Amino acid sequence: MESQRLILFVALALVLFLLWDAWQKQFNPPPPPPATTAQTTKPAATTADIPESADIPRQADAKAAPIPGSSAALQQGQKVIVETDYLRAVIDTHGGDLRQVDLLTYPVSTEKPDEPYRLFDDTPANLFIAQSGFASKIQRDDGTLVVAPNHKTTYQASRNRYTLQDGENEVVVDLNWTSPQGVQFTKRYRFSRSSHLIVIDHIIKNAADKPWRGNLYQQFQRSEVKSSGGIGSTYTYTGGVIWSPDDKYQKIKFGDMRDEDLKRNIKGGWAAMIQHYFLGAWIPPADKAYTYYTRTLPNDRFLLGMKASEEAQVAPGTTQVESNQLYVGPKLQHVLAKIAPGLDLTVDYGVLTIIAKPIYWLLEKIHAIVGNWGWSIILLTLLIKLAFYKLSETSYKSMAKMRKLTPRLKAMKERYGDDKQKMHQAQMELFRKEKINPLGGCLPILVQIPVFIALYWVLLESVELRQAPWILWINDLSVKDPYFVLPVIMGISMLVQQKLNPTPMDPIQAKVMMALPIVFTFFFLFFPAGLVLYWVVNNTLSIIQQWYITRVVVKAD
Repeated sequence: MESQRLILFVALALVLFLLWDAWQKQFNPPPPPPATTAQTTKPAATTADIPESADIPRQADAKAAPIPGSSAALQQGQKVIVETDYLRAVIDTHGGDLRQVDLLTYPVSTEKPDEPYRLFDDTPANLFIAQSGFASKIQRDDGTLVVAPNHKTTYQASRNRYTLQDGENEVVVDLNWTSPQGVQFTKRYRFSRSSHLIVIDHIIKNAADKPWRGNLYQQFQRSEVKSSGGIGSTYTYTGGVIWSPDDKYQKIKFGDMRDEDLKRNIKGGWAAMIQHYFLGAWIPPADKAYTYYTRTLPNDRFLLGMKASEEAQVAPGTTQVESNQLYVGPKLQHVLAKIAPGLDLTVDYGVLTIIAKPIYWLLEKIHAIVGNWGWSIILLTLLIKLAFYKLSETSYKSMAKMRKLTPRLKAMKERYGDDKQKMHQAQMELFRKEKINPLGGCLPILVQIPVFIALYWVLLESVELRQAPWILWINDLSVKDPYFVLPVIMGISMLVQQKLNPTPMDPIQAKVMMALPIVFTFFFLFFPAGLVLYWVVNNTLSIIQQWYITRVVVKAD
């Protein structure tokens, strides 16, 4: 009996710890890192490792004295506005950067349905932009031309607005620049209908009399994201991610970028900056090798990018195209999986991905039938309970038998007093005679815990639940219940479950178990309504199942 209680207590403590950990990250963000000094600054990188024009501090005291051109505000050129059915983008002719992207099909909130969510932004506080160009700005001794545009070059644009018209499937935006030697460069953005994937072509037309050579690079520049600590927000990972065929999915946190520069040669990979529900990802051609890098800039800004390992070579009188893909949009797994291997892993389920993915697949299939994510969660919970019915039956049978033995166990405790060894021997003998496994009530629950945690992450990470309504006052399953009705019902359901279970003989354990519904209710007040809905349904089904097994199945035995 005591072992059973101990294991159940540990299981509940584990869940409580996970909730507390999320709470700490949510309401108590870590303090900002200490100012970097010359003694603690990481070693300067060599210029061969990175694009020469990428705003990288080279000296040990670079952070103490920001380099020219590295102020918080970006330099501005002509704004080129592009609008499709999915995106509203702003391209700046200074560098040809993608400075702003609004996701037209994803409102910023249910209260502002006409205001699209802005994923890319060039304001200093929320800086998140995409840059690309060529790394070198020197001329080789052999006379080969390498002068090329980078993200500080000012391009020329023929128009300042492009709109996807009815009947068109693509919008093409050309930015042009010509080197003093006569090499013509066109940076071409291609936006497609009903797509968050942008193709960026760098077209090099060598009208000079000498060969041209250069290394293409593309990178994200982003300010460090700091938690606001606001009530109702949910902690999820925000930062860099790279993927390679060898090491697969690897997170590159802002702290990692600050501590050490990344330098890795990868072929067939991709790099992304991810956040809750959305991401930006550079996807280079799978057959070309790139050097992936990170750098820390002044004003709490970071670079994550890649440079082509091999130079592009363009002979006089010829034209060559260097292309990359840029995804800017929501974490839609079925879309991301088609773009690049492993890109769907940016929907980050953590170590339980192997369990979470089938759960998400099932949830998506249910939604295709019922058309409402709230009802889909309810039906999914029902199916999970059915799948674990036999395990639960074993658990509840054991609990029911233990409940019948509670008076006899209390009598034993009074008889043997502080002699724990004799007490334990008497209990084991009683369990043997009554054919009861003292762990039978908790082991089935422990088996189900990974599934419940995986489902937690599915509901937390699925962008499909963002601003998804259920019924009545629940018009967004991704935020807290505005009237706290679901958390209160969840707490009541936990209390009912406690009453159905045997009362622990240890008074301290009994008090702890009775306090858990209150503690869980407090935490769940600020959890997304979709998660709380799952717990309410799960608890309700558990109560019905336990009542049925206790009153019907056990009596039948």
